Amino acid sequence: MSDTVTRADDGGVATLTLQRPGLSHALRTELLAAVQEVAADESVRAVLLTGSGRAFCVGQDLAEHIESLRGNAATSLSVVEDEYNPLILALSALRVPIVVGINGACAGAGLGIALAGDLRVAAAGSKFTTAFTGVGLSSDSALAWRLVHCVGGSRATQLLLTPDPITAETAEQWGLVHRVVAPEQVLPEAQALAARLASGPTAAYRAMKTVLATAATDSLEETLALEARLQTRLGQTADHREAVEAFLGKRAPEFTGR
Repeated sequence: MSDTVTRADDGGVATLTLQRPGLSHALRTELLAAVQEVAADESVRAVLLTGSGRAFCVGQDLAEHIESLRGNAATSLSVVEDEYNPLILALSALRVPIVVGINGACAGAGLGIALAGDLRVAAAGSKFTTAFTGVGLSSDSALAWRLVHCVGGSRATQLLLTPDPITAETAEQWGLVHRVVAPEQVLPEAQALAARLASGPTAAYRAMKTVLATAATDSLEETLALEARLQTRLGQTADHREAVEAFLGKRAPEFTGR
């Protein structure tokens, strides 16, 4: 696709790879275009988002950012509304599972992007930091919102006000990542997980992501009503019928995503 973001497809999995660790204007806009392209591709049943080299994503490209500050500090952070927000919203709107393979350092908006995924596999030895207050900024990329949901208000406050790096092992204990593996195993593990999801009941995953998106804020009654609507719809899918037939026939189901 480009020299900043590449796409590879295999078995219903679209793998998007960040080729640079810093979020330059080019990388942000090309990643957004890639996510939008994937969203419109009905053949995609899971997404794998990962990085190349020794880092996953370290946030804003500061060399590019300082030039913007020197040019016009008053408008230098307009990129938050113009570029970061649409990217996070596009990732959040994907209704296929997103696996994030964190191959190294993950910081600032890079952490916000990682947390926009559904399941995260991280390399042992990688470090995580919110970074923002370290450069005199508040958070963006919905990082505060994601952290409160992932680790709770107390730990979110700690991570955001004192942006000291934490290890992948601590991130796993706190619920920021779901699995920590050796660095050379990050991509194979993430690929295997994405392939498993791509061969699963796509409509059910889509519905589950819909429920999860509002579960923390909806009332009990609203959640029950949403679940009932979705279950009624899912009960008419070929995948549901296949799963029941397979269970009764004592065999593994073969899902088609329909």
